[in-house]
This record gives sequence, C-alpha cells and structure tokens, in this order.
Amino acid sequence: MSPDYSVIGRRIKQARLEEHITQEQLADKLNISTAFMSRVERGHCNINLKRLTQIASLLNVTPGFLLTGSNTTSKDYLKEDFRNILDKCTPEQQKLIYQISELVSKMKIEKPNIL
Repeated sequence: MSPDYSVIGRRIKQARLEEHITQEQLADKLNISTAFMSRVERGHCNINLKRLTQIASLLNVTPGFLLTGSNTTSKDYLKEDFRNILDKCTPEQQKLIYQISELVSKMKIEKPNIL
C-alpha cells in the first residue's frame, strides 16, 4: 500500500499554517523551490522519508503525524481516529463499539511486572 501524498500534503499545509510559516519560508529552510513545496502540499510529487522528517522537525510535528494524522505525543491522539471509524459505521455498529468500549473501560488491566 503506497502513501496518499495528497493527504500528507494537506497535513503539511495544515501544520505549516498553524506555525504561521509561508510556503516560501519553509522552502527556504529546506533549500528547495517554492514551486516544489507547493507540489508537495498538493500531493503532486512524492517525498522521501528524509525530507518528510526534515519538514516535520521544522513544523514541530512528528513524521508519524504527517503520515497518519495521529499525534502520539498527545494523550488524546486516538480521538480523531475513533471519530473517523465511527463516521463510517452504521448506528448499530456504533452502538456495539460503544458497548464494547464501555466494558473495556471498566476492566482492571494490570501492567506486567518487568525487571
């Protein structure tokens, strides 16, 4: 399964705007052209992991966020993932997921004692 570069590009743009950085400023920091940066954000070109990591670092996000949309450094990073799953489910499926979640939340889960 290949990455969806248009989705990655939208996440890059979102993070860039949240940091109040222009395409030109980001392109300058990456030593690339503004036109290339624009193509990346529109998903019209593929970028390698090294470049993705550089972009993530400059935008103060994780490479994982750019790839998956999940920010694992936040304690509620799964909320959006769950929301996306629920949006695709029928009301009956949503009710079942809720009931299962409720049961799991009441379980006492012990962490293994590792020396």
